Amino acid sequence: MRVMGVDPGLTRCGIALVESGAGRQVTALDVDVVRTPTDMDLERRLLAVYTAASHWLDTHHPDVVAIERVFAQNQVSTAMGTAQAGGVIALAAGQREIPVRFHTPSEVKAAVTGSGRADKAQVTAMVTRILGMQTKPRPADAADALALAICHCWRGPMAERMLAAQRQAEAAAVRHREKIAAARERAADTARERAADTARERAASAAQGRSGS
Repeated sequence: MRVMGVDPGLTRCGIALVESGAGRQVTALDVDVVRTPTDMDLERRLLAVYTAASHWLDTHHPDVVAIERVFAQNQVSTAMGTAQAGGVIALAAGQREIPVRFHTPSEVKAAVTGSGRADKAQVTAMVTRILGMQTKPRPADAADALALAICHCWRGPMAERMLAAQRQAEAAAVRHREKIAAARERAADTARERAADTARERAASAAQGRSGS
């Protein structure tokens, strides 16, 4: 499975491609950081990120795109830009019918280091070790993109199975509700038919009574 990991951002957007092998083996194929100047108009910055992501998707043909899920904490404006960058990358993947999956920062840290509270230095060190790299990926955005891709390689298949099971359960629940609704409708139809028959019988009996009198 080829996974394109994305650490979204406007100033720096980390993009990486890894390929999973047997067991937990993961190989880094490419990594880069897309940069846009802060004095550039927002729409042009988003276009630059979108164009770079489109080039990666068309060049590497990943099986799935893993993007960091953004949380708005103290720096809301920064979170907005980050979410917008992730959105245009998800759009580029969607246009190519490539599935997109989101992972939280703590999920990525836990997958790579074993601790959801690991700092960037620990994440970078473990990414370097896991991928057997001679030098640490720089800047941290590149390491984070690789960590996202690794996280999905290791946790993605299980998440996909859980998602499939959830969808099956939801579909079964829908079918069950439809059966109940159909049964209730049949019961209501039967009740209406019986009521109509009773009304006709009463009308016929009343008519006979009047004619007999």
